[in-house]
Amino acid sequence: MIKTSLTAAAFAGSLATAFTMITAASAQQPAPAAMEKCYGVSLAGKNDCAAGPGTTCAGTSKVDYQGNAWKNVPKGTCTAMKTPKGTGSLTPIKS
Repeated sequence: MIKTSLTAAAFAGSLATAFTMITAASAQQPAPAAMEKCYGVSLAGKNDCAAGPGTTCAGTSKVDYQGNAWKNVPKGTCTAMKTPKGTGSLTPIKS
């Protein structure tokens, strides 16, 4: 039978390797995409927040494409989004 023993030096080396691997893995994760508020593109009850008078916040818009309700979208894509009521807007859409 072969006996193995874990010395303090071996343990410290293993621990250092583990920390290095964790640090390297987290450093390789991409940064979260930049987002912007896009008004008039969310479906009823699917807005992220600020749905205007009579609503409180996320998920409270009353109709599809409500002009004063916004949804977070990737930066630079809002005004290219087409809906049955027009395109998305970076500012609230007045009805």
